[in-house]
Amino acid sequence: MAKRRRKKLVPASRKTGGEKAARWSRLFLDYLRTECHLANNTVLAYGRDLRRFREWLEDRRIESLSISDLSDYAAWLNELGLAPTSISRHLVSLKVFFRYLQLEGVLTENRAELLGTQKIWQRVPHVMSPGMVDKFLDEPGPDDRLMYRDRALLELMYATGCRASEVCDMKVGDVQLEERFCMCHGKGDKQRLVPLNPSAVDAVREYLEKQRGQLAEKATDPPMWLILSRTGKRLRREAVWELVKKYALRSGAPVGISPHTLRHSFATHLLAGGADLRIVQEMLGHANITTTQIYTHVDSSRLKKVHATFHPRA
Repeated sequence: MAKRRRKKLVPASRKTGGEKAARWSRLFLDYLRTECHLANNTVLAYGRDLRRFREWLEDRRIESLSISDLSDYAAWLNELGLAPTSISRHLVSLKVFFRYLQLEGVLTENRAELLGTQKIWQRVPHVMSPGMVDKFLDEPGPDDRLMYRDRALLELMYATGCRASEVCDMKVGDVQLEERFCMCHGKGDKQRLVPLNPSAVDAVREYLEKQRGQLAEKATDPPMWLILSRTGKRLRREAVWELVKKYALRSGAPVGISPHTLRHSFATHLLAGGADLRIVQEMLGHANITTTQIYTHVDSSRLKKVHATFHPRA
């Protein structure tokens, strides 16, 4: 009687570098989601960056990567034609991933920390002039099927500096029109209060009175979200992007305008008007004030105003 052959098991230590990297990536993303309680969009962004890292990694072993190898990874990202901001984000994701591997005992040292990253704000963000913003916000009109919703959306984004995802996640109860403020839920579910200007209050109130109820009736269950889609569901970030592009094109704004442009414009206009940097940092929800400081370089008029006010010989 022939002996039955036993299936040969491959020990974990003999897995290829790519297989091990994929496994550690999955565990890392679970760690971010369950232990660090990061927002789903943030976890997805880390996942996208690490997929690209594994594409470059192939069968290399993470444990044996040198600083020279990691520099080659940064050069490879550059060869793909990625923007400086994207390359910086990929390298930051790699550093956080390697810190996790240190915690798990996979790595004894984090060589990724030695990588020099390109400055996140190497490029000045697009900013609209106040006049262009006024024209842009006035674009939703009677010919637009969801004029009141679109106007409320755009006014809310410029009034608060919210990210597209934060506006989509905003609930009816987060907006207090009488007190003229709203609650924003940022990255990591951090909450912040942001004041609303009269134009935004009027636009949101008009939308609530004239259009939101009609949209809510199309939903299966009563929706909690403030800004609704045509079917009464939560508006997608992609839809916000499309709406901003639509009205930007119609108003004659530059082609590079995006939802984030309204956030950049919000911060720049506040600082140009003399707002305190720390206050703007709080309203934007920035964890680090160095991120907010880029806006002091975007508008030179603020620097001139500060110099004229405080320099003894100005």
